Amino acid sequence: MDKNRTEGAKNQVKGTVKEAVGKVTGDKTKEVEGKIQKGVGEVQSDVGKARDDARR
Repeated sequence: MDKNRTEGAKNQVKGTVKEAVGKVTGDKTKEVEGKIQKGVGEVQSDVGKARDDARR
């Protein structure tokens, strides 16, 4: 499994947590940062999946 897949999943989880904390605390900046980090994680996971598929 490509490292980007695991790192992407980790970023998605971190982003989800950060977004939730931002919502609970009313910190819009933290909420947006979480959404961005979650999106980066999704792209990173997709890159890892594509690399895995290319190796087959």
